[in-house]
Amino acid sequence: MDATAIVLSARLALLTLLLLLPPAILAAHWLAVTPRKSKAWIEGLLALPLVLPPTVIGYYLLVAMGSQSPPGRWFEALAGHPLAFSFSGLVVASVIFNIPFAVQPIQRAFEAIAPDIREAAQCCGLTFWQAFRRIELPLAWPGILSASVMTFAHTLGEFGVVLMVGGNIPGETRTVAISIYDKVQSFEHASAGAMSLLLLLISLLTISVSYGLAGRLSRRRRAT
Repeated sequence: MDATAIVLSARLALLTLLLLLPPAILAAHWLAVTPRKSKAWIEGLLALPLVLPPTVIGYYLLVAMGSQSPPGRWFEALAGHPLAFSFSGLVVASVIFNIPFAVQPIQRAFEAIAPDIREAAQCCGLTFWQAFRRIELPLAWPGILSASVMTFAHTLGEFGVVLMVGGNIPGETRTVAISIYDKVQSFEHASAGAMSLLLLLISLLTISVSYGLAGRLSRRRRAT
């Protein structure tokens, strides 16, 4: 198996999760409690990666990261190398592409919290951040856990956006999904099958653990 591609994919998934989860929690909470009419448009914008073909998203990201764009020129002047076709570009693209996978489960978890709980926290003299940290985050933990698992697993298997933005540079942008594609193209079916099975097992394990922990937390909450 292509160990380098597997390690690179795991590093990409972990960085994506660490960078995306904090703003996703804040955005999900705002969407869950805001009464603004513009909420539907914002939700639609954040959900675009679910319906647009990955190559379309990859194309626009490639244009935005290119040397002719202001962000691309700024990054190249700062880092000394282009943002596109680099690991840094993969991280940026992965964060953007995984927004709905991180935001939506957390938003649903915050929406499930009864408004009476927030009102009771205010009556007890808790500030917004105190109530958010002590009450709402623990109650929304199953959604946060599901979002984390979905984001990590989806990043491991992403192909279209990664190929468009990062290309196929060994040790830099060749993820495990691209490596599987290369193995199939070169008729190395045993290696492709082994890596595909590894991704399948990782995805099944993470999702099963997520559902199991979420169910345990829900049962414990009902018991108390």
